[in-house]
Amino acid sequence: MLTPSKFSVRKFQFALLIAVVSAFIVFGLLYRTSSQGDFSDTYPKGFRGGACTIESEALIIGYSGYYLPEGYESPDDLRSPHVPVQCGKIPEPASLNISIDLLYPESARDFSLALRLVKLEIDEKEHQQEHEVMTTPAQQHPSGVITTAFKLDELGQYILYLEGKNTENADLQVKIPLQVGLDWKNHLKNALSPLLKKD
Repeated sequence: MLTPSKFSVRKFQFALLIAVVSAFIVFGLLYRTSSQGDFSDTYPKGFRGGACTIESEALIIGYSGYYLPEGYESPDDLRSPHVPVQCGKIPEPASLNISIDLLYPESARDFSLALRLVKLEIDEKEHQQEHEVMTTPAQQHPSGVITTAFKLDELGQYILYLEGKNTENADLQVKIPLQVGLDWKNHLKNALSPLLKKD
């Protein structure tokens, strides 16, 4: 028969087990990771070497970005003021330099591709609307790299569309999500990051 003290110990052990399991679940939700510790819906394996990857039926791209905070004033030293962006999360309105690598297929260098930036907004009827911010003309990219710079003036959700036609003249589109301003999950993730860094 369990004594009151043994019962209290068992209750404590059970509560500790629940807390540990909950911590793993919260960590997975915050970092949107699979059991291998990477983004499960991207290829190859999400965030790698400073770039994120997105796969569509016709195209696989890698993208990376750097932002320059609004109101930045040049310091006396020569260090780069640009801050890297991890998978489209920009903490504040800023100027953004983005680089897109055409990873697969190799023939993507011959595709006629354009960029279109839109801001997502909700109208009075709670429908999501896209408001165009910027476009670039369609062209081929023999180097396999597309670079562009633009300014994101407001907090909110944006999508950078890479769209055009392949060598068979079929339409294609890849969506690159951009978030300006961090939510509570991002703030918690940033707070925990120093504790999770490996030496």
